[in-house]
Amino acid sequence: MRITSNSEAPLKEAHGNGRVVIDCHIKELHYGSFKAVRDTRIPVEKNSITAFIGPSGCGKSTVLRCLNRMNDLVRGFGFEGHVHYRGMDIYGSAVDPVAVRRYIGMVFQQPNPFATSIYNNVAFGLRLNNYKGDKAARVEESLKRAALWDEVKDKLNKSGLSLSGGQQQRLCIARAIATEPEVLLMDEPCSALDPIATRKIEELMIELKTRYTIAIVTHNLHQAQRVADKTGFLYVDTTQGGRTGYLVEFGESQQIFHDPREKYTKEYIRGEFS
Repeated sequence: MRITSNSEAPLKEAHGNGRVVIDCHIKELHYGSFKAVRDTRIPVEKNSITAFIGPSGCGKSTVLRCLNRMNDLVRGFGFEGHVHYRGMDIYGSAVDPVAVRRYIGMVFQQPNPFATSIYNNVAFGLRLNNYKGDKAARVEESLKRAALWDEVKDKLNKSGLSLSGGQQQRLCIARAIATEPEVLLMDEPCSALDPIATRKIEELMIELKTRYTIAIVTHNLHQAQRVADKTGFLYVDTTQGGRTGYLVEFGESQQIFHDPREKYTKEYIRGEFS
């Protein structure tokens, strides 16, 4: 079963085992001679929120970006391991990364709406994928799912850049889900937002997981506790003179935050280092 640039249909038909939608196993991940991540295995389950936490530089965002091959765009990227999406290795030689990102979408740390209308922002992916259905209806549906429709329905022709920061991030979420991905990756989606906008995004994530599978990176431990079903804690190995991230502990969020098993996890949760 392969995904090539000529056909992404096999990706739709791929299937995994049980509830695991993505099985990520990073043996080693390099940028040139720099080993960024090692020994990290994280399963991402269907209709759940999986959070990656840990100190700065531990590779959280790198691991997240592995899940839809965004690291391919970084010079010197090298990867040993596998990322199975519904049983298919997305790093297979014949796999088209663009097709992968059609089913595993991404929302970035800083809201990045295009300098065009709100409508065109959401419709962008539909046009790119040559969507044959009712674009206006899909745009409306996506804005409703992103809890933004009531705020923008009378100004769809205004620039997406005219919205507030929180609205812009929800617009980017609407753009990401318009193409009906199965998985939504979010890289610190609230770090640039105020507390009120953050709460709206958190509530939206919890609502969206009924339709999508979500993985997030967050520095906010309280946010991970509030929204995540599973949490992975990554730390930095400096024993060989470098700074290589690795997975220390992974499990149910309740267990990670209230009964961590590993020493470094306990210290991080207690705020002894950041």
